[in-house]
Amino acid sequence: MKVAVIGGGSSYTPELVNGFLERVHSFPLTELWLMDILPERLEIVGHFARRMVQAAGSPFTVHLTTDQRAAVAGASYVTTQLRVGWMAARREDEYLGHRHGLIGQETTGVGGMAKALRTIPVILQIAADMRELAPGALLVNFTNPAGLVTEALARHAPDVPSVGVCNVPITTKMDMLAALGEGLAPERAELDTLGLNHLTWHRGFTLDGEDVWPQILGGFIDHLRQEAAPEWDVALIEALQMIPNYYLQYYYYTEKKRAQQAAWPPSRAEAVMKIEDDLLAQYAEPDRDRPPADLMKRGGAYYSTVATQLLNAHYNDLNEIHVVNVPHRGAVSGYPDDYVLELPCRINRRGIQPLPAEPLPAVCSGLLHAVKAYELLTVTAAVHGDRNAAYQALLAHPIGPAADQVGAVLHDLLTVNQAYLPQFSHS
Repeated sequence: MKVAVIGGGSSYTPELVNGFLERVHSFPLTELWLMDILPERLEIVGHFARRMVQAAGSPFTVHLTTDQRAAVAGASYVTTQLRVGWMAARREDEYLGHRHGLIGQETTGVGGMAKALRTIPVILQIAADMRELAPGALLVNFTNPAGLVTEALARHAPDVPSVGVCNVPITTKMDMLAALGEGLAPERAELDTLGLNHLTWHRGFTLDGEDVWPQILGGFIDHLRQEAAPEWDVALIEALQMIPNYYLQYYYYTEKKRAQQAAWPPSRAEAVMKIEDDLLAQYAEPDRDRPPADLMKRGGAYYSTVATQLLNAHYNDLNEIHVVNVPHRGAVSGYPDDYVLELPCRINRRGIQPLPAEPLPAVCSGLLHAVKAYELLTVTAAVHGDRNAAYQALLAHPIGPAADQVGAVLHDLLTVNQAYLPQFSHS
């Protein structure tokens, strides 16, 4: 079996390799292809990956390439973990918002839109290569903004099986298990969550089929009351009776998050750039064959678990429940069937089947539909180089610029990202 990783020079790759090594007895991987357009970075990460696999007895081979089509050809699974424009573009995304008095963040707000415009055409080309060279293979997208990218795949490459994945649901699940006690296996629990990627509300939790949500929610509220500077208002949580995804702080506490940006530099991108430099230096150590502890500073906890569990569940027809991003196809009554949502799904050899779910209450649904409108307009803008759709996307975003600011923000966004947005050269 061949698995291709597009963006194989990522600092996350060693964790992914660990995940495959942990599952060699159930997931019979024979060839792992790491593809990246930066040969010097691929060399460092790829050779470290090879040392890791060799130290584990070489259960599969690791191939390094800068040729996307060679990586994809004949693959059973293709995972995408790329960043168009690299970390420097992320820094620009953050400061784009910052200089216009808006949230500066890589997946939310104007920064997330800039990243989506750069990324969607690249991901759609990967899907086109898969259609030709790996028909039937599953595309597993980790690239942010994951839900928005998956929306583009569902609408413009519907014949290529795809799913969007994020580590927030499993991190939340593990935190809730820890709150219940030590040593509880994650397969015993299920998280009830619904929304869009980075815009979800957690509203239920079961352990061995027993509803323990009152215990989880009560413990969460007690914790907030004990904190000197709680991340959520107790009144908010009590009113919702749900725990919001932490990215919702950008919507619920916009001014507070903007005020925190006043301390930049460093922005998160600038901090990560330093972390990545240190990680790559450690990856290059010739005797190293295990990921360094500093990898956890990079973020993305449980990334390898999310990635390899999903592939393993799909390949082995396990019927496991995972929280992923796919078109819900009527699983949530009242929402358009073609909306890509982040929700619990059953994973087996037949694919990804969304589980029936109650729609969110009105207090949440209004925000969800507003952000989905922004997402759909952004997909149109990215695919067609449609400047008017991009203008409307900024206007629609709940934490986007004011109407009299949209033109200036869009001009800035397109100018800064000109090298990565050839689709807008005609508009």
